[in-house]
Amino acid sequence: MSSMTFAPRASAGVVRGSSRPSASRQTPTARLAAFNGVVSDRVSCIHGNVMFQAPALKGLRAAARPALRASRNATRQVTRAEDKLNVADLGKSDLEGKRVLVRADLNVPLDKDQNITDDTRIRAAIPTLKYLVENGAKILLTSHLGRPKNGPEDKFRLTPVVPRLSELLGTKVEKVDDCIGPEVEAAVGKLQNGQVLVLENVRFYKEETANDVEFAKKLAANADVFVNDAFGTAHRAHASTEGVTRYLRPSAAGLLLKKELDYLDGAISNPKRPFVAIVGGSKVSSKIDVIKTLLEKADKVIIVGGMVFTFDKARGYGVGSSLVEDDKVDLAKELLQSAGDKIILPTDVIIADKFAEDAKTDTVQTGDVPDGWMGLDIGPDSVKLIQDTLADAQTVLWNGPAGVFEMEAFSKGTFAIAQTLADITKKGAITIVGGGDSVAAVEQANLGDQISHISTGGGASLELIEGKTLPGVAALDNQKVHA
Repeated sequence: MSSMTFAPRASAGVVRGSSRPSASRQTPTARLAAFNGVVSDRVSCIHGNVMFQAPALKGLRAAARPALRASRNATRQVTRAEDKLNVADLGKSDLEGKRVLVRADLNVPLDKDQNITDDTRIRAAIPTLKYLVENGAKILLTSHLGRPKNGPEDKFRLTPVVPRLSELLGTKVEKVDDCIGPEVEAAVGKLQNGQVLVLENVRFYKEETANDVEFAKKLAANADVFVNDAFGTAHRAHASTEGVTRYLRPSAAGLLLKKELDYLDGAISNPKRPFVAIVGGSKVSSKIDVIKTLLEKADKVIIVGGMVFTFDKARGYGVGSSLVEDDKVDLAKELLQSAGDKIILPTDVIIADKFAEDAKTDTVQTGDVPDGWMGLDIGPDSVKLIQDTLADAQTVLWNGPAGVFEMEAFSKGTFAIAQTLADITKKGAITIVGGGDSVAAVEQANLGDQISHISTGGGASLELIEGKTLPGVAALDNQKVHA
C-alpha cells in the first residue's frame, strides 16, 4: 500500500444541516398512531444490517462508474463514494502509531436494564475497527446514543456497548467518561498500537449538534486522523461528523459508510434495469422528494402503506376512514398525471373497523372502503401484482412498509414484499432495503442475510435518494493517492 500525502485543508464555513427531523425510528406504538393520522413523538432507534453480497456490489459499482449523477439543480449535488478517500486507501505506513478518531453509529436499542436488544449497529462498525487494529492504529471511538437533553445521563452512556465491542473484536476495549478534556488526553496517552478506546456520548454536549467550532477542535485535539463510519448521521453537519474534518488530515470514509454510498448512490445513479422502487409509509408529505426523484430514475414506482389512500382520494375513490392527507390530494393528482403508468398502486386492501389487533377485517377492492372502515394493509391481489412487477427487476429499492405489520392481521403485505425481495436476490437482482420500519420487517422475517444490502441509515438514506448532499460525506477528503 502506498503512502498518502495531503495538501493543507482550505478553511471552510460551517455546513448547515438539513431541516429534516433526525434519523430515527418510531416505536411500534408511535408509528401505529402516525399511520392512523395521529401526530406522535419519535424516539431514536434505527435497526439496520450490513449484510451484503460481494458479486452484486461489484456489479453495482461497475455500473455506477461511467457518469456522475445529474443534479436536479446546481445546489443539489451528491458526493459519490468513489470520489472520496476511504480507510482502505490508508495502509500501515499511514496508520501505525497514529491516533485515529472514528465516528461510528453505536446508537443501539437498550432495555430498561441497559441490555442491548439489537447489536446490529455494533456489528456494522467492526470491519472498520478491525482494519484499523490490524494496521496498528490507536483508535478513539465515538458515537451518540439516544437523545440526552441536558448533559450526561446514565441511561445514555456508551458503557453497555463496550463488552460487546470487546467480544466482537477479540480484544479488551477501554472507555472514558468524557469525549473531550484532560481525562481523554490522559487515556489516549496510554494507548498502545492496535488498542481501542471508547469516548463518551458526544451528544452530552449541546455543542455537538450545533457543530460548534471550539467543540470540534477539542474533539480533534487528541487525534491525527479521522474516519467517519456513521452513515446514519452523515446527513447531519455535527461537530463529530463534519466539524472535526477541518482539523484532521486525512479524513476518510469507513468501510460501512462506503458500502452504503456504493449501494444507495449506485442504485440511483446508474442501476441495472429494470429498476423498481417500492415506497411505503403513512404519509405522502414525508416522501414527496423521494417519490419525485424515483419517478425520474426508476422504471416503475410501487406505492404502498397509508399514503396509498391520499392517491386513491386523488383518483376519486372511496377511502372510508383511512388515513388521508387532504392538503396533499392535489399533489398526488399531479404526480399521477405526470407519471402515467410508471406509478403502480394496490388493487385491493385489507380493511378494519378499528385500529386494533382484534378489529374486524375484510378484503375489498381499491375504492370500495366503506365509511367507518380503514385500510391497514394491501390485499392478496396487490401482493400478486407486486410480485409480477418485481419478477424481472434487476434493481429494487424498498423504503417503507405496506401496512401496519406490527399487528399480525395487517402484516402479510409487508412480509410478502420482504420474501419476494429475498427470492429475486437469489436470482441475481440487487435488492436494497432502507428505512427503519422496512428494515425492522426484514429482520423480523429473518431475511436480513438474503437481501443484497440493508441500510443502517433512515434519514440519511432518504436524503441520499432525494439527491441531497450529505455534509458528513462532503467534508471528507477526496482521493489523492501518491506513490
